[in-house]
Amino acid sequence: MTFYIAPRFLKKLAVHITKNFIDLPKVKVPLILGIHGHKGEGKTFQCELVYQKMGVEVVHISAGELESPDAGDPSRLIRLRYREAAELIRVRGKMAVLMINDLDAGAGRVDAGTQYTVNTQLVNATLMNIADNPTNVQLPGSYDDTPLHRVPIVVTGNDFATLYAPLVRDGRMEKFYWEPSREDKIGIVGGIFSEDGLSRQDVTTLVDHFLDQSVDFYGALRSRLFDEQIEAFIDRVGIEKVGASVVNTTQPPTFHTPDFRLPHLIDQGERIVKEQHRLRDMRLVQTYNQALYDRRRQNPEPAARFSTAEAPSQTVPQVVPVADRHAPAQSQPASPPSGTPIDPTVAQQVQSLVSQGYAIGVEYVEPRRFKMGSWQSCRTIAPASSAETLAQLATCLNDHQGNYVRMFGVDAAKRRAMETIIQRP
Repeated sequence: MTFYIAPRFLKKLAVHITKNFIDLPKVKVPLILGIHGHKGEGKTFQCELVYQKMGVEVVHISAGELESPDAGDPSRLIRLRYREAAELIRVRGKMAVLMINDLDAGAGRVDAGTQYTVNTQLVNATLMNIADNPTNVQLPGSYDDTPLHRVPIVVTGNDFATLYAPLVRDGRMEKFYWEPSREDKIGIVGGIFSEDGLSRQDVTTLVDHFLDQSVDFYGALRSRLFDEQIEAFIDRVGIEKVGASVVNTTQPPTFHTPDFRLPHLIDQGERIVKEQHRLRDMRLVQTYNQALYDRRRQNPEPAARFSTAEAPSQTVPQVVPVADRHAPAQSQPASPPSGTPIDPTVAQQVQSLVSQGYAIGVEYVEPRRFKMGSWQSCRTIAPASSAETLAQLATCLNDHQGNYVRMFGVDAAKRRAMETIIQRP
């Protein structure tokens, strides 16, 4: 099977690898290449094709290896694999790379449900240290001053905005956003179906029909065409004898070529798309937890535990600029719900962010950890009305009294805006 390598992808990866093996005078070459983009677009597979074409040895690390019950193990593993790659270069005299798949899944901070551990900090710190000192990478507990060969590092992921910001700065990591064009998809899909008799026109029609699908959709489509023959095989041998017919057998089953005609491909593809829509639209967890959501909506904060005499002030005066005193009432910032300690200036900032479509991120930190910057996520509030947003913000403030709390806007690209500390102990 002849697979297609996108020219833009090949050029970027080949330049990065080659540049790290050349001594360019007075030029600082980033050691890490970060390839990011949407899921299922073939980032890892395209890398493997380039490595094979260039004759590059690869040492792999997966995201699942970046966490351990023992603190320090993942960072030691990164150093060990890096040194292994350097040894391959020295012994075999060939180029080698260290590749970390799905780095953001193992070292990123996605939301409040993602635990930020000591190992996560050490992984980020280790990669930063290697990027700054690529020829001096030591294992814990030992020291060898013999310089190592420089080993380029390639990492893949979906959203590098979840990573530690100093790691992804330009001096350490060169970023490459991979989104295949229509021409790239036609070439890739043509490679997937290269042995199945599809003409160039059929491939183009298939890609245009499912143009919004990722590359892995077409691989799943080709695999699905064999389901009909597998079903016929099971019916033929009997479901009780399937195991004996496929495991440790001297005569493995053979199958005829499936129906690769374009109408049949489109029909099977539509069935896959329908399952995608069902998965996206069902959202059964909301139905199952409806009672929980209703209680939160009716009682968004624990203020009900106070008696009338003990409850905080029920009203918060609105601050209206002089220039806006004659403006309509709807232009004023929404008042926070009763019983919340939200400052009017903060309420005005919330209304400004919500009106621009930002989600609201909230983080907190204990006073003794404030100087260390060890902020933890409280919640991310999806874009909603100002009143609903203020109610959820008040809940977080009440839950973390005595801590520093800061608020910021989050846009669709996961970038922060207007970061402000709104509570100090």
